[in-house]
Amino acid sequence: MSKAIDRPEALTGEACSYHGDRVAPSPSFSRAPAQATAGCGRLVLRRARAKTVLAVAFATSPLRLLTPKNHGDAAWIFLATLGGGLVDGDRIDIAIDAEAETSALLGTQASTKVYRSPRGCSQRLDVRIGRNAAVAVVPDPVVCFAGARYAQEVHASLAPEASLVVFDAYTSGRTARGERWQFDEFSSRTVIERGGRQELVDATVLDRRQGPLDDRMGRFQAVATLMVIGPRFAPVRDAMLRSEDDLPNVLRSPSAIGPDAAVLRVAAERFESASAALRSSFEALANIMGDNPFARKW
Repeated sequence: MSKAIDRPEALTGEACSYHGDRVAPSPSFSRAPAQATAGCGRLVLRRARAKTVLAVAFATSPLRLLTPKNHGDAAWIFLATLGGGLVDGDRIDIAIDAEAETSALLGTQASTKVYRSPRGCSQRLDVRIGRNAAVAVVPDPVVCFAGARYAQEVHASLAPEASLVVFDAYTSGRTARGERWQFDEFSSRTVIERGGRQELVDATVLDRRQGPLDDRMGRFQAVATLMVIGPRFAPVRDAMLRSEDDLPNVLRSPSAIGPDAAVLRVAAERFESASAALRSSFEALANIMGDNPFARKW
């Protein structure tokens, strides 16, 4: 059973940030065209007895928040957008406060589709994770259509003993329609801080102005990066670094970072093959969360 949370009115012209329960323009986003719609979301996660609950859940169109029940103690939140994707000028800006001892999984209802967008679309996620809290950010892959321009950013600030998983994946586009790597620009940046210090920065830029993307990406149709940090997700880190049987048409490159962090990069000819290379890591994550959000998806 899922519950959709949103607010019908739309904010135009600016993205949003949050100060307590007050919504204000975000200085981190440039002003959007007047006809663009800013989807703003704010979530506050709080421990209530043995479970994590949503103390605050707020969203404006085109953003919607789905909060299905599950058998574990973590809160599940799935993001969706009205219209089935991002159109030219859309800005999605989400802030999450995970208080101490909470657990949460943030996903998407489906892949993030980005339509032709000469002026660009963007998404930003700001996550603050309290002491001994754990948050998994595991959206479906981004699918950029021909002529799309898209930028996304994840900024996470971790308290001591906090834990985080971030999954970042994208595909070549609508290959069945001959749109293999035909988007104009894709950029993704993840910054993870702990104790005020940057622990991990991961960035990707694919820009058609720097050369044909189809030639540069070769035979690969999907690219995925899995990042993990913190003690709660140690079993996920172990699974990421463990040697796996060779999968056909898949490149898999794990890297340990310090005592409790790791990055796993996967490139594959099909997203299904990339997800197979990540299966043991996601199984470990599902065990920690107490339920499996991937059982009917990947």
